[in-house]
Amino acid sequence: MINPARLTSDLSRLRRETDMFLATIESLADREMTEPTLCEGWDRAHVIAHIASNGNALVKLIDWAVTGEPTELYESKEARDREIDELAALPKEELFQKVRDSADYFEEQCERLKGEIKTEELDLHGKPIPATSIPAVRVSEVVVHHHDLDTTWTVEEADPDSLLNAVEAAVRTMRAKDAPGMTLRTEERDEWVIGDGGQEITSDREGMLAWLARGDDENVETQGELPELPKW
Repeated sequence: MINPARLTSDLSRLRRETDMFLATIESLADREMTEPTLCEGWDRAHVIAHIASNGNALVKLIDWAVTGEPTELYESKEARDREIDELAALPKEELFQKVRDSADYFEEQCERLKGEIKTEELDLHGKPIPATSIPAVRVSEVVVHHHDLDTTWTVEEADPDSLLNAVEAAVRTMRAKDAPGMTLRTEERDEWVIGDGGQEITSDREGMLAWLARGDDENVETQGELPELPKW
């Protein structure tokens, strides 16, 4: 089980990040919904639709953790893409309500993690994650995709621990995709080793996330050329 105090803290941070995400999207005019984002191939409606879809999908990880029965978040990548396309095509207010509903549903279902956990480690798209980290996974999704919307909101506004969750999620992705060997160090004294840890790369958490998640290398430093990262 998750320590109840930790779960309360994680869900409090998630609520904060979700509320800021909702405030951002509710400020968008209709014409702004179709503008491009930092997430290649998706406009803002698709990024928002992904957050709605993801909240419901991650509940399946909770199911897996508490029942011990493995389950996939989506039947296939095609099914996932189709669901996001359908949500993105909804009228704006209907889409926003889907986001609110999925956020509420995910938070409600997280209470089940206070009980017995039958599967301690889960597989998320080829990335192993502890069952106790499911709320943090959702936090990272909200933070990264809030950043993707490319509005006046910036990742500096996220809670420091939420930003840490997002960087850790990016590191898991790099490991799962066999990124070049790197040792990542932040000004906040975090450290992650990927592969053989060969090349040292430094930044603050904001810069590290921007580079790992979306290839923005403006605020990362290393000796020589930066390695080429696999796409998400």
